[in-house]
Amino acid sequence: MSTTDVTVTSEDSQKKTANPTENRPFVLKKWNALAIWAWDVECDTCAICRVHLMEECLRCQSEPNADCFVVWGDCNHSFHHCCMSQWIRQNNRCPLCQQDWVVQRTGK
Repeated sequence: MSTTDVTVTSEDSQKKTANPTENRPFVLKKWNALAIWAWDVECDTCAICRVHLMEECLRCQSEPNADCFVVWGDCNHSFHHCCMSQWIRQNNRCPLCQQDWVVQRTGK
């Protein structure tokens, strides 16, 4: 709560808090906020291409593709969609735990 939100009842207190900036060690004039986020996963690297999930996979880095997003399986492992699409053509199991691959959710 800031000093401007407080209701003052006595005259002595009013004199002390007449200028709310007097009691503050500094005044914030400008603030540039920076936000950083990441996927909520145990391992934040695609186990197929070994690239961070926040970045495009190796294939999409060389030839840009709009399909480079993250997919999670029922086993809760996550991979780039492009990488997993290639993997599924050869083997319909999760590369990490070998469970049958069923897509639980996708994220962009």
